[in-house]
Amino acid sequence: MPEDLIAVATTNVQDILKYSIKFDPKINQALVVFDTQNQLTEIITEAYRRAIPEATFVDFDNTDKQEIIRLFDSLSPQDLVVLIQTGSFRLDEFRIRIHLFNNKLKVIEHLHLYRNLPPTWPIYINSLAYDQNWYGQMGPWLSQKLASHGDFKIKVDNQTGSFELKVTGGLEQPKLNTGDYSGMENVGGTFPIGEVFTEARVLENMNGSFWVYAFADSNFEIMMPEAFRVDITYGLVTGWSENAPQEFVQVIENIRAQERAIVREIGFGLNQAMSRELVLGDITAFERIVGIHLSLGEKHSVYKKPGIVTHKARFHVDLFLLTDKVSIGDEVIFEDGRYVMAV
Repeated sequence: MPEDLIAVATTNVQDILKYSIKFDPKINQALVVFDTQNQLTEIITEAYRRAIPEATFVDFDNTDKQEIIRLFDSLSPQDLVVLIQTGSFRLDEFRIRIHLFNNKLKVIEHLHLYRNLPPTWPIYINSLAYDQNWYGQMGPWLSQKLASHGDFKIKVDNQTGSFELKVTGGLEQPKLNTGDYSGMENVGGTFPIGEVFTEARVLENMNGSFWVYAFADSNFEIMMPEAFRVDITYGLVTGWSENAPQEFVQVIENIRAQERAIVREIGFGLNQAMSRELVLGDITAFERIVGIHLSLGEKHSVYKKPGIVTHKARFHVDLFLLTDKVSIGDEVIFEDGRYVMAV
């Protein structure tokens, strides 16, 4: 395995454990469940072996599933479980993370690592860096701005014209995924981190057009075609430019066959290890990229909306937007590819 990647991964894991999860091996136990189906999975596992050598390490594919459940249940509140997954671990109908959180355990998940091809492994490992100053400053600032009652606007100008997506009536109370779990019921989640998200208070109060430079296809992998326009009327996708790829059209058809192609999540990525040039194949990780993304489909369980039954909603497709300017009311909060924080 590449020693340089392991070294960086170990440093980043140590920072996650110390500053984000606040795990102390002198007080609490750790259980690391891993597989060996992919070398990136093995690199991340080795980083945890070096960071917490006291932990119990269990090979998921070579351990009886009931034994794994027994090990989960042998832990005490505030102990740690790390799941390092080439794909996504399944224990029949056993919902792993929910069970662990119900038992008051801390959880770190690395999943779908197979989607990140070898040339992108340094990007993934760098994305695990936990910058306390950056996340600690940007998360609360962005959350405070989004919680204001001003109209939300995304604007882009290009050779075909000037386009704006506007949300009236305000946004929902933002949620932070920045590695600070102070005061939260559950500690941990899926890494890499770096996002603040919200959605329109009234989904139908979104109108206009935006431009997409990347989206998640039907296999939850990133596609980066020539940028194309998407039109929104009363929150619903009502059209797109002629150059929209067939894969995007198919996504819309799939959604419309079962529910509405409505915009829900409005996400603001904060992870500086990713960019339009530094791309990760897995959407779960790439949605942390600095910039704005939206989701299509009714699935977004964080916010309850009239007429949407959470457990019946199926689609949550991420779109990544070209943006010249993003504003709340008259205040610009994102411009020229960066967040604009008034000094």
